[in-house]
Amino acid sequence: MTKRPHILVIQADQLTATALACYGGQTAKTPHIDRLAQDGVVFDSFYTNSPLCAPSRFSMMSGQLPSAIGAYDNAAEFAADVPTIAHYLRAAGYQTYLSGKMHFCGPDQLHGFEQRLTTDIYPADYGWTPDWERFEQRLSWYHVMNSVTEAGPCTRTNQVDFDDEVVYMARQKLFDIARGNDARPFFMVVSMTHPHDPYTTPDEYWDRYEGVEIPAPSVSMRYDELDPHSKRIHHVIGLGEKTPTPEQVLAARRAYYGSIAYVDDQVGALLKTLKEARLADDTIVIVTSDHGDMLGERGLWFKMTFFEGGCRIPLIVHAPSRYAPRRVSTHASLVDLVPTLAEIASGQPFQPIVPIEGRSLLPALDGRPVHDEVIGEFMGEASIAPIIMIRRGREKFVHCPVDPDQLYDLVNDPHERDNLAAQPAYAERVAAYRSQIASRWDLPALHQNVLASQRRRHFVYDALRQGRYTPWDHQPFQDATKAYIRNDQELNDLEAMARFPRLGA
Repeated sequence: MTKRPHILVIQADQLTATALACYGGQTAKTPHIDRLAQDGVVFDSFYTNSPLCAPSRFSMMSGQLPSAIGAYDNAAEFAADVPTIAHYLRAAGYQTYLSGKMHFCGPDQLHGFEQRLTTDIYPADYGWTPDWERFEQRLSWYHVMNSVTEAGPCTRTNQVDFDDEVVYMARQKLFDIARGNDARPFFMVVSMTHPHDPYTTPDEYWDRYEGVEIPAPSVSMRYDELDPHSKRIHHVIGLGEKTPTPEQVLAARRAYYGSIAYVDDQVGALLKTLKEARLADDTIVIVTSDHGDMLGERGLWFKMTFFEGGCRIPLIVHAPSRYAPRRVSTHASLVDLVPTLAEIASGQPFQPIVPIEGRSLLPALDGRPVHDEVIGEFMGEASIAPIIMIRRGREKFVHCPVDPDQLYDLVNDPHERDNLAAQPAYAERVAAYRSQIASRWDLPALHQNVLASQRRRHFVYDALRQGRYTPWDHQPFQDATKAYIRNDQELNDLEAMARFPRLGA
């Protein structure tokens, strides 16, 4: 097939892979995603490169690790001169659109997209900058356990308001593309904020799980059994101040599954629009997330950890006319999307403008072998020093200069209960991992870079809040003078152009 495809990326927020049926989940009701997985390529071992919203998305957009682009946390600026997949595809002759969340921080709110169809749900300034030098102080914007203890059904939420708009605007743009005269293929990212906490879901989706057994967390651990970073997460999310009851835990998990059902309905609406706009046969549909959710496993919630629940996410690539349905078992991650999509768009080997971490998954889509390694970094809230993760073969190694190492054999120990790092039999393997990390990262320098960035951003944020404040948040432009029926066009011509399909087509 030689025609260049359209590309639609549907990104859910905080969607852990194992919640979906195609990854072994038995609870979530996701018929539309299930069909995409059945007819698509499913990556069984796909990961975020940083288990936090902004760093993961900046890595996905750039193909680079957070440390390479200063994407340390949820208030780190994404520099305008970092080439992104939107830049690469736009240069290759694609229309580029973003509808929804991408958590861009800083004055550039486009990063290669020709048009953002909505604003972002999160702020674009430096207000959410962590402070490693005052770790004990819990900042007002941190996650709180109210998300769990107050879980349940609702009529509307901030997130429902946002995602309804995100999908509506994306569907309208797809129809506009179908009716328009722009011959370029499109690249569109539709990024929802569900099933991200708070764990509330509209009554319709709560009720879908009436009578359904909601599984409790598989792994329970006492506080004194936790690793040091997990204890820091306890502090950051306020677990010591408000411990959920077993009933509240199940309610939060039920609401999470309800939000996944909501996401699935939006996926269905987008697929229906592609079909109605006669774009479906030429569109590659990709479903993924930015990071996972611990959902009470090990007593942890939300993300900020390299345990599987926090960092393993789905990747489904649906294009049955191009790629036969299959499962891919080798490890891959969000940084790999840049070279993969660039090669799909251009039909040529990818030549990045700057060195990137990502490697193309195009061979895997065709059933050929690819690399089998994921590198992760975390420097957001709950950390006090850089954390490095290496996922290779059957193992996961996690290193932080201020904590004991962690090494897990995920074949024998999928729930990561048995840390092998301190066992004498694994001393050589741990030494090899540590040697690799020492040769690749200057962790003391990275630590100082993070601290310096935090100090700068705290100062700039406070200064900009004095006197007149000019926000960076994206303001979508809507020109009402050219909407619907106006007198600058002949009425019959206007109605004919707006009708789809056109008469005789």
